[in-house]
Amino acid sequence: MIRSDSNSSRVDMSPEGASEWPEGTQALGRGLSLLRAVGEGCDTLNALVDCLGCTRSTTHRLASALVQMHWLHQDHAGSYQLGPKVAELGALARQEHPVLVLARSILQSLGAATQDTVHLGIRMGDRVLYLDKVDGQRGLEMRSRVGQSMPLALTGVGRALIMDDDEASWRHLYDVSGADPLQFKSWLDRMRHYRAIRCVFDLEDNELGINCVAVPVRDVTGDIVAAISVASATPYLPPKRMEELVPVVQKAAETVSRHLGWKDGVI
Repeated sequence: MIRSDSNSSRVDMSPEGASEWPEGTQALGRGLSLLRAVGEGCDTLNALVDCLGCTRSTTHRLASALVQMHWLHQDHAGSYQLGPKVAELGALARQEHPVLVLARSILQSLGAATQDTVHLGIRMGDRVLYLDKVDGQRGLEMRSRVGQSMPLALTGVGRALIMDDDEASWRHLYDVSGADPLQFKSWLDRMRHYRAIRCVFDLEDNELGINCVAVPVRDVTGDIVAAISVASATPYLPPKRMEELVPVVQKAAETVSRHLGWKDGVI
């Protein structure tokens, strides 16, 4: 996930974005929200109190319990980090995700063929979750990582995931991304073009100096369930090469889609 500083605004009490937890589950909701807040960078007790909106004593009690059960780790300076239980559970969930299981070898082949960084992302509410990453072979370090989430509207993979959404949804996702409202018309024009060509170009939109080509993955119903991208530094991935990579990335996405039961139509 994107890390925030200690002055970040309060997080939703629900990881799913719901405004209220069912009766009798408030403690569970607070605990999960606390884990999410730590994952987003609230690493001190004061920051957690501010993020969750709970009293200091309640927040400390929840954090202490999570540390005791190894869902959180607290270092000698008192800062909190996600604990080994979170890493263990995340690894199990990632390994068992059907898209990842079916796509892994295809992503590796795509990475070997292009020598560039390959991503696999899925949609989680209004954000994209990076489910897998195959590092490029050009010695280039990118800030993306498995388990990171970012606003759908701001990344190539994210925009490929929302390619089938209507324009009202696009507007909402753009607004909640925090992007410049004055740039929406330009963004919308690009999205219309990308939907027409069935491929998204990220032109340093998400990370300065990085371009990418992204294509959606579909399941047996034809719905978009994931997206694949090839990304690299602009000298290695200029516009001309991006155009050349479109059928290559589309072929990889089509192969994964067929493994998921997709049979016909347009990727």
